[in-house]
Amino acid sequence: MKILIIEDDKTISDYVAKGLRQAAFRVDQAFDGLKGFDLTIEENYDVLIIDLMLPGRDGLSIIEALRQRKIDTPVLILSAKHTVDDRIKGLAIGGDDYLVKPFSFEELLARIQAILRRSSRVNNLGMVEYSDLMIDLYKREVIRAGKTIELQPREFALLEYLLQNAERVISKTMILERIWDFNFDPQTNVVEVLISRLRSKVDQGCEDKLIHTAWGVGYVLKKGG
Repeated sequence: MKILIIEDDKTISDYVAKGLRQAAFRVDQAFDGLKGFDLTIEENYDVLIIDLMLPGRDGLSIIEALRQRKIDTPVLILSAKHTVDDRIKGLAIGGDDYLVKPFSFEELLARIQAILRRSSRVNNLGMVEYSDLMIDLYKREVIRAGKTIELQPREFALLEYLLQNAERVISKTMILERIWDFNFDPQTNVVEVLISRLRSKVDQGCEDKLIHTAWGVGYVLKKGG
């Protein structure tokens, strides 16, 4: 799941982004309305988090322009404005929910999950299956051979990434950039450690191993072996 935060307060944006990444979401950030709007057009996101008062272009005009373009990506509005009229206006032009600053991260996460439950794109894409492995992206649940597997956020994010690229080899560098969202020293063994933990949970007790090492290249999710 991929989320865009359009928020000019870097402290708030970084706080939200960190929490969402720890919850296994992929996150992009924009600190002004012009860059934020460009990203909404260029990329595909599952949820947009948009502040109303932005430099360059305000949040309401971004939402209005998206809806005029028939882009139906769910929007959670953030604002320091507390009046009912402000909330009504934001929801009326196409916002899906409204959260007033200051807010707790737990409430923000709960509202995002509620938006995803209501979103048709999650209804269509929320369940991903491969062999006897099944991931519910919206419930953040993993089941293999009828057994529920408990994963930590980064383990879940890695499995989701491998599953989305099933039977395609993913390099260590690609995993570092995707799962940690910034560059690590390529000599670090964090990928190997994470793969080992994930493999011990997903393949444990199963005759058909799914997570394979492509020696000298990377890792791949595939049947057999």
